[in-house]
Amino acid sequence: MNQNKIIELKNIGMGFENDVILDGIDLDIHDNEFMTLLGPSGCGKTTLLRIIAGFITPISGQVLFNGKVINDLPPYKRQVNTIFQRYALFPNYNVFENIAYGLRVRKTPEAEIKERVKEMLRLVNLSGFEKRTIHKLSGGQQQRVAIARALINRPKVLLLDEPLAALDLKLRKDMQNELKTIQKQLGITFVFVTHDQEEALSMSDTVVVLNEGKIQQIGTPIDIYNEPENAFVADFIGESNILNGTMLDDYKVAFAGKSFVCVDSGFGKKEEVDVVIRPEDVDIVPVEQGQLIGEIASVTFRGVHFEFIVDIGGFKWMIQSTDEHKAGEKVGLKIDPDAIHIMKKSKYSGQYGDYSSYSDEFDSLNEIREDDDDE
Repeated sequence: MNQNKIIELKNIGMGFENDVILDGIDLDIHDNEFMTLLGPSGCGKTTLLRIIAGFITPISGQVLFNGKVINDLPPYKRQVNTIFQRYALFPNYNVFENIAYGLRVRKTPEAEIKERVKEMLRLVNLSGFEKRTIHKLSGGQQQRVAIARALINRPKVLLLDEPLAALDLKLRKDMQNELKTIQKQLGITFVFVTHDQEEALSMSDTVVVLNEGKIQQIGTPIDIYNEPENAFVADFIGESNILNGTMLDDYKVAFAGKSFVCVDSGFGKKEEVDVVIRPEDVDIVPVEQGQLIGEIASVTFRGVHFEFIVDIGGFKWMIQSTDEHKAGEKVGLKIDPDAIHIMKKSKYSGQYGDYSSYSDEFDSLNEIREDDDDE
């Protein structure tokens, strides 16, 4: 990835009355980078995107573009374009005229308009759709028109605010791949907003996890998943068992009443820590071979694997395995040293990681509420 900074956000603050939305955000965005702002509803990710676009001005801090402060520069003078969740296409224009709109506003010569619209249609796989009216397009085709219209002016940065949220699952996955391909082909910077963890992990070079107006962690998708910095990140990015632990020494930690070898060092002796163990990293073994022993409280078949909730001394673990077991069965758990990740205690400690109240229905209700909040 090109290391030239194209956008720098320095100590960005934003709020309304007593409500703090962004609290001292520092972030560098680089040339040709696919960066995703990820977090739950209300975390400040869309506000941050709107500040970069110039639709709102931060209360404090600076926005720099190629080293120049642009806080007071209006949106139309920024080398940035935005695609929203609602594509705002012109229903009375056909595909060609929707894509050509930005060039017509700039009074671009007709021959150049035709050539560049043709190039954009090729890029988004809509060649031959020039004369099609917008209401005759599918959701995915409308999405492609919105992308072409945003890219035809050749912005340095494309901002995308939950642009795939309205699509069904299969189309959403297809468009994820397509957006990533387009970004690589054009070599421009994409800043993408989503609350979908899988979307963020599969598309991005860099993921920025936000919560309560603050950046919780910045890293590659692999870093964010494998090395979460606090209990919020560990819980938000996939499933995690998060337990209270004590560092006994470098590479040795105690949790769930036992001591374990781990791969972490540099903590204080007897330091209280959070221990993260991903559900797929635990092996279910016969009781006599287990480092921990528990009882399976529930079993859910997920297609590629089973999901077990296992009760160990009142703490409910989630474990994913392709092996079949029954509810009520006593089992042993085996955990390798590199499956144990140690984190410093944080304000989020104790809030996540026990699956006592876990249910699909509860998760679904939360997702519906989040989608409603985002509208």
